[in-house]
Amino acid sequence: MMKVIKRDGRAVDYNKEKIVIAVEKANKEVKPRERVTKDEIKEITKYIEELDKKRILVEDIQDIIEQQLMDMKKFELAKKYMIYRYTRALVRKSNTTDESILGLIKNQNKELLEENSNKNAVLASTQRDYIAGEVSKDLTKRILLPEKITKAHEDGILHFHDMDYFLQPIFNCCLINIGDMLDNGTVMNAKLIESPKSFQVACTVMTQIIAAVASNQYGGQSVDVSHLGKYVRRSYEKFVKELKEEFGDELSQEMIERIAKQKLKKEVSAGVQTIQYQINTLMTTNGQSPFVTLFLNLKQDDPYIEENAMVIEEIIKQRYEGIKNEKGVYVTPAFPKLIYVLDEHNCLKGGKYDYLTKLAVKCSAKRLYPDYISAKKMRENYEGNVFSPMGCRSFLSPWKDENGEYKFEGRFNQGVVSINLPQVGIVADGDEEKFWKILDERLEICKEALMCRHYALLGTLSDTSPIHWRYGAITRMKSGETIDKLLKSKYSTISLGYIGIYEVTKLIKGLSHTTPEGHEFALKVMKHLRATTDRWKEETGLGFALYGTPAESLCYRFARIDKEKFGEIKDITDKGYYTNSYHVDVREEIDAFEKLTFESEFQKISSGGAISYIEIPNMKHNIKALEDLVKFIYENIQYAEFNTKSDYCHVCGFDGEIIINDNIEWECPNCGNKDKNKMNVTRRTCGYLGENFWNEGKTKEIKSRVLHL
Repeated sequence: MMKVIKRDGRAVDYNKEKIVIAVEKANKEVKPRERVTKDEIKEITKYIEELDKKRILVEDIQDIIEQQLMDMKKFELAKKYMIYRYTRALVRKSNTTDESILGLIKNQNKELLEENSNKNAVLASTQRDYIAGEVSKDLTKRILLPEKITKAHEDGILHFHDMDYFLQPIFNCCLINIGDMLDNGTVMNAKLIESPKSFQVACTVMTQIIAAVASNQYGGQSVDVSHLGKYVRRSYEKFVKELKEEFGDELSQEMIERIAKQKLKKEVSAGVQTIQYQINTLMTTNGQSPFVTLFLNLKQDDPYIEENAMVIEEIIKQRYEGIKNEKGVYVTPAFPKLIYVLDEHNCLKGGKYDYLTKLAVKCSAKRLYPDYISAKKMRENYEGNVFSPMGCRSFLSPWKDENGEYKFEGRFNQGVVSINLPQVGIVADGDEEKFWKILDERLEICKEALMCRHYALLGTLSDTSPIHWRYGAITRMKSGETIDKLLKSKYSTISLGYIGIYEVTKLIKGLSHTTPEGHEFALKVMKHLRATTDRWKEETGLGFALYGTPAESLCYRFARIDKEKFGEIKDITDKGYYTNSYHVDVREEIDAFEKLTFESEFQKISSGGAISYIEIPNMKHNIKALEDLVKFIYENIQYAEFNTKSDYCHVCGFDGEIIINDNIEWECPNCGNKDKNKMNVTRRTCGYLGENFWNEGKTKEIKSRVLHL
């Protein structure tokens, strides 16, 4: 039976009676000679049914009805039908949020319940954020955005990210200037927070800053923990001073230092535990733990490098151990994300800090964290600089202040719009010349959408988020100032994302982008996207960047829309997902080393950041192989992460394969947990993500027992 795709994305059974009723209502509005007969109405429904489509958009049905009435020379009736259709659209537009909000409250809104695995949509606090988000999306689509942009978003031409926050003058993600805030103090809730005198207090203040920042932006944030080394030394000096004052000449200098180091070790452990527990127990105003990344980078010229090595070691040790859930089982916390920097002194080539990298690899095998950045490759790609990506994994473009000094901390991203490359390929229908023409047309729509993000932030007052604009997270402005100067002069970035290099190459060249011919075309597309964003940057003076960072849910959204519009296309829409950015399709036979080598060429083109991931089996008993991969990352690619093929249940700590039962539910075989928010189900290789179907015996059959997630 044909499925009709409603405007809200629901699939319902085709019902010809609805067509009959709609046409008959229009019939009553015209003179008898302008009406269609019942037989003619049957002809219309028969025409639609003989299209023999499995799925059809409700708008396409309405377009067909209008065209059929015109073909029958019933022009007055066609006009009345159009008016009827327009009137219905106005009714829908007058209230578009009731159903979604009530569905959320009743825990029936599947899209919202599964939208963000870091949010528990059953919690009242989270629901309040979602309700506000639904109102924001409604006003954004109906009023705030040009109709052309809204239609492009709905048609899957582009994706206007984070509509649920567009109503407010807040931005995407940032690098907190944590060094300035700790050294010079800050203000929270109108209370002065002075520079900490110890490591423990510095950790507490840092987590308070993280929570305040997270509550006033919608993206991730990153913190460079190298700023904590200074406070480790302060604690040590404090301990030495206290011991000397208490014991005087009773203890030798050597004994005082020994005791002070023991006390310091305990304080570092307690401080890191404070960071871990605070981040995982604090709840921000958007109903989730702060989306934060800790950047673990040992800088060669850092006067506090030894202290920072202590901090990094403790962070990795505690992540390896995990954190207890409500059942008392040690589980992997979602936050903070960890990014470990590989450099000459810790890239497993006999460097002084190789022991930290070995510990990081051991942690990756068990907990999947940390991710890895190659300082060597990053310096090649970013004018000799090594710095953290923002919480959302996007990178800032290099920018110098008035003194000619590079600055990264205290900068941010204004927002993201992503282009659907496979749809360009589908519409071009194999014609490469047509492809480039359509691509440029759609890129201009993306630019217009991105400028909407920029214009929406212009005029924002520093008082809208004091923690960002007045007290150091980004800058220190006066009350009443606008943030406009930070939106211009390329200080902040505006990102163009992209989905489906693999699929668009298949559509235009008939080959994967891992083949020589496909590779040449894929690079040409990437370089064109980069050149376009570079041109926008020069034309506007704004920080446009090409963003190749994972957008997992968007991969499915674009694929779903295109399947509904264009039907099932082999190796394209039939998979149920598009491949993210430049990544190799999960079904291709390629080993980890080949994949990293191949994708590294694409990473450096994405000026706004990129990460590659590699699928590996459970590596707990093969640490040496992981160490080889880490060494390879250092030499060959800027940014990579591991995904293992072992699942994890956060309720009981089960570490094996989460089964998918006959109702397509994820279920822990150890404790029976079915809550997706309390388990990790890692990526699979089969790639199927679609509906169940009924076999000839009328029993439910599953096309694949493993989902690509």
